[in-house]
Amino acid sequence: MSESGLQADPRRWKALAFIGLAQLMVVLDATVVNIALPSAQHDLGISDGNRQWVITAYALAFGGLLLFGGRIADLWGRKRTFTIGLAGFALASALGGAAVNTPMLLGARALQGVFGALLAPAALSLLAVMFTEAKERAKAFGIYGAIAGGGGAIGLILGGLLTEYLNWRWTFYVNIPFAVVAILGAVMVIREPVGSRNRNKLDIPGVLLVTSGLVSLVYAFTRAESDGWSAGITVGLFVAAAVLLGAFAVVESKVSAPLLPLRVVTERNRGGVYLSLGLAVIGMFGLFLFLTYYLQVVLGYSPVTSGLAFLPMVAGMITGSTQIGARLMTRVPPRYLMVPGFLVASLGMLILTQIDVNSSYPALILPGLILMGLGMGTAFMPAMSLATHGVEPRDAGVASAMVNTSQQVGGAIGTALLNTIAASATTAYLTSHAKDGSPQQLLQLQGMVHGFSTAIWWSFGILVVAATAAAVLINTGRPEVHATAEGAAEVDAVPVMAH
Repeated sequence: MSESGLQADPRRWKALAFIGLAQLMVVLDATVVNIALPSAQHDLGISDGNRQWVITAYALAFGGLLLFGGRIADLWGRKRTFTIGLAGFALASALGGAAVNTPMLLGARALQGVFGALLAPAALSLLAVMFTEAKERAKAFGIYGAIAGGGGAIGLILGGLLTEYLNWRWTFYVNIPFAVVAILGAVMVIREPVGSRNRNKLDIPGVLLVTSGLVSLVYAFTRAESDGWSAGITVGLFVAAAVLLGAFAVVESKVSAPLLPLRVVTERNRGGVYLSLGLAVIGMFGLFLFLTYYLQVVLGYSPVTSGLAFLPMVAGMITGSTQIGARLMTRVPPRYLMVPGFLVASLGMLILTQIDVNSSYPALILPGLILMGLGMGTAFMPAMSLATHGVEPRDAGVASAMVNTSQQVGGAIGTALLNTIAASATTAYLTSHAKDGSPQQLLQLQGMVHGFSTAIWWSFGILVVAATAAAVLINTGRPEVHATAEGAAEVDAVPVMAH
């Protein structure tokens, strides 16, 4: 029996397997294409200027539409939204794999983002309403957190294998079997609890404002990378993003059925989770990118070897998530896992700031990656659960969407921000060392490594800020066993936090 006195769904663990598979597909897609990008660029004749759009088209559509997707899940029903999202994602992946020119590939990536924005919040909110007992919920979110955290690194490995042994098109086609299995599983196994839908009409002004605001924000960081921070278009986009998101907050406080009820984000603990998670992801995503280039260009690893080099981090994440986070989550307050988790991850970053042109993988990179994985796994676990914790069932979809939004927007901002920092540091290094008389090739590599190291110092700082945000804002006690008189209406409010 669950704590609300309801019979728990007997098929919930099978459902978790298919929900996890769908989440893995979405997270993989953020990085699997990274390693395949040079081959795709060569094949389709994509210009250097347009290259980043293969990554950005996905991030913009996904990050911009997530809240809309979360509200659609609450309105249409999570199971239906989940299966439509899966089917659309598979179709968009097939188009991407078959792309014959740049516009077709970019269109497919944007379409993947649109359906990902339906799929991701539906998946997380299904978990939130199916697992209602505190210990089980901790375990389910532990598995989900490990997939969400480790999926990006698995994407790098899979991208390397597919690109090296098949070709870049398979980084798209690989999604189709994932989606087919997840759809079949969803149809046969997933049962959505009765009475957990939100029947309110859709808030169209809210959708338009938040989507255009988030797209402006992510695009502003992308333009900063190519045009510089003080360029007119960059500043204009940041101003537009601030105005649009400010207007969105005003509209949401006034309308009767808001897209994002402000109660979801103004609750101190959830606000703390969204902020600290977003900051942590900004630090993480940049690292993936720099270490991939460092391993391949500086140390001369093949795509497969550089992908495999990330495996210890994935192992650390899974261990942190399922062995530390899930076991302690029902015993200690969330911030006692999140703050040390972010700090351990920042220690891993601190080690990685020491890279040079001939660093040893076992002596330097390996311990850095293991600490990163352990720390992030431990912190992600309670963060994922706390983000949907205590929300009313009618808001479960939109609260779930906020987790994904902070991750996606954080990832897109992190990539653009840290890239810009690394490029500036490299240029400055090359200018100041030009007369040293070092061989040109060595100087180029030293400049590149100096840029990466500078960006990783920033990542270290951002993770420390994430730990501080979690320490200051998150103040709940551990989940208490708490039965409610409302029964079904309170399913998602089950383990109520003791303040």
